[in-house]
Amino acid sequence: MTRLQSSTMLETKYCALGEDLALTDCAIEGYASLFGATDQGGDIVQPGAYATSLKSHRGARRNVKMLWQHDPTRPIGVWDEIREDARGLYVKGRILSEVQDGREALALLEAGAIDGLSIGYRTIRAEKAGTGRKLLEIDLWEVSVVTFPMLPEARVQGADDGHDALAQDLAEAFAAARAMLA
Repeated sequence: MTRLQSSTMLETKYCALGEDLALTDCAIEGYASLFGATDQGGDIVQPGAYATSLKSHRGARRNVKMLWQHDPTRPIGVWDEIREDARGLYVKGRILSEVQDGREALALLEAGAIDGLSIGYRTIRAEKAGTGRKLLEIDLWEVSVVTFPMLPEARVQGADDGHDALAQDLAEAFAAARAMLA
């Protein structure tokens, strides 16, 4: 579902926290957006759609905000890393347990009561595609932890399922070591 907030024309997209999400204490990571996936509003984010916005944020030393349910008065943490890769928009950050809404979000995530990530953005460039749009350039404002995701087929990965991330880290370390020895 796309929601327009009239005063700012800020759009929001919901994407469930996928199997690539890991919860460790107060750390959270996963994909907030998947390239090529049609959301329930018919929109498809294209690879590279976030590049200009992310570069602009870095250049201005501004952070994309981590909010609770898109409420700008309820920040719950910080995103330490946001980047595009071949799959989508990867985010990694920390929910602050010192903040009341952060404690609530952590408890609900750990219990499996919520399982969504959602992006708040402004569309810069898009093309008509069927009943929706191909989103070519997006000005990313925030990534929220939410109840109802736009891409319901993605699921939360529990903390006990983090073996894949460890295996990936080890594989990258071994590849780097092989490259240094070569």
